[in-house]
Amino acid sequence: MATSFKTLLPNDIQSSRTKLHESIPLTGTIISGTYSDNNIKNYSHGMFQSIYDYPYLSSSANHIFDMTAGFSSNSGLSGSTGVTQNDPKIDIYNEMSQMLAGYSSSGSIHPFDHSGSFGSNAAATTMKDVIVFNFARLLTKDQIQVSSNGFQMKFGVGAAYSTPFSDTVIVQDNNGTNAYTNSPAGEFNTLFATNAGVVTNEACGLVFYDAGVAILTASLFSSTFNGATDCIMDDGGLDMEELLVSGSISSSCDAIRRRIDNISFNNTTELNSTIYFCRSSFNEFNYSSNPTYVTGSKLRVKSVATDDPVSYITTVGLYSPDNELLAVGKVSEPLKKTPSNEYTLRVRLDY
Repeated sequence: MATSFKTLLPNDIQSSRTKLHESIPLTGTIISGTYSDNNIKNYSHGMFQSIYDYPYLSSSANHIFDMTAGFSSNSGLSGSTGVTQNDPKIDIYNEMSQMLAGYSSSGSIHPFDHSGSFGSNAAATTMKDVIVFNFARLLTKDQIQVSSNGFQMKFGVGAAYSTPFSDTVIVQDNNGTNAYTNSPAGEFNTLFATNAGVVTNEACGLVFYDAGVAILTASLFSSTFNGATDCIMDDGGLDMEELLVSGSISSSCDAIRRRIDNISFNNTTELNSTIYFCRSSFNEFNYSSNPTYVTGSKLRVKSVATDDPVSYITTVGLYSPDNELLAVGKVSEPLKKTPSNEYTLRVRLDY
């Protein structure tokens, strides 16, 4: 415990924030097939399914994202006859849109709009039938990095069920550096699809960077994006719209996972720091409070009374206003301190 203290002034304290990024690759083999779907967890409520990087019953498994699908009550699909899980699919759409798109001034929920103009209700840009990817915080950390082409998904859009990757489409945030900010969930941007010879930068969804959620239109698996015919999504010969009507949410997720080739993005970790500049001027801290510094009422480091005092700095302690020790920093080697020199020790606390 120190017996003398030095007050840190405002000019001695500096705050900073650093953003660290990590590349996250999710290969389609993990998502669809490597572990014979033992890494896919379905729930009794049937509202979504969870994807793990390893069989989920294993203690080594890490949750990587959730998938679900739904449609708006204004969608033509919700008015179809014999819809399986009609209410849950509408609930999924409403839950995600109210969290990510927000409410209008009249209290109604904004539908998803890939133009980013929530509330416009333009038929050409409103997404009424959607697929949802909710990435785990383990992967996204504080947010998905906002950068052009930083978020990318690659899907097989081959028309035949047996050859899903005979044709592919790349979905990415081409304009990531100019993110929208009118979502209650933070920054987001439009996702664009590119298929060689068919479409180039065709809007198909949204990515919400802070929330770690991607929303895709179900029409991504239609002839609009592959130039052929609608993709056959299951062995029963159903296309995406038919599957959303007659199939369960889990079966829709299974069909989509089978067509995922790759997902990649960079995450962001915000590292907040406070830097303390601990200054020891020529006339400060030349003596030690360590009891072993004195022997026989004399300083051990002085053989002649007229010699300058000497101390060795090994530790910096940060104290509260009532002199309670809060943090300790160690120097790499003892620093010799005499009246003829000065030191400024930079102590950084990260949180």
